[in-house]
Amino acid sequence: MKTVQDIIIRPIITEDSMARIADKTYTFEVLKTATKPEIADAVEKLFKVNVASVNTISVKRKPKRMGVHSGYTKAWKKAIVKLTADSKTIEFFDGMN
Repeated sequence: MKTVQDIIIRPIITEDSMARIADKTYTFEVLKTATKPEIADAVEKLFKVNVASVNTISVKRKPKRMGVHSGYTKAWKKAIVKLTADSKTIEFFDGMN
């Protein structure tokens, strides 16, 4: 069984994701096999907020080189979570603005 901590791997901290915080939209890296209802439930339980919608994106691996060595970045799944208008914000992101 997947726990809440297994589903939400880490928050995504980029310029674009920080700009979306004003709209109560947060971005996370999630488990590749996690579904939208599982992601919504995990965010609600972990941060005690109300989730309005979840969008997911599968990020494909990309080729990378370091000198003569070549390889690939990992493939991962991104979840963009929008909270309801009456929900409180996630405190973790509040200190970063």
